[in-house]
Amino acid sequence: MEPLRVYTTGPSCGKCEMTKRMLKAKGIPFIETNISHDEAAREYVTVELGYSTAPVVVVDDEDHWCDLRPDHIERVAARMG
Repeated sequence: MEPLRVYTTGPSCGKCEMTKRMLKAKGIPFIETNISHDEAAREYVTVELGYSTAPVVVVDDEDHWCDLRPDHIERVAARMG
């Protein structure tokens, strides 16, 4: 499985930090991008995906979500087997 992409606003974002902890606990690989420092990533999240809340987790072009979503993390973990 390709690593998920997790777009965050940095360590001061509690939901971002919790999402990363939950992904790590489930053994789900991810790459973090801080949209506070990456304008292209911020544009992708806000304009292309239409989100205004961090974190944003992108599994693939069709599977993505924003905010702390344990249900989606469980779904992805179950898919990984």
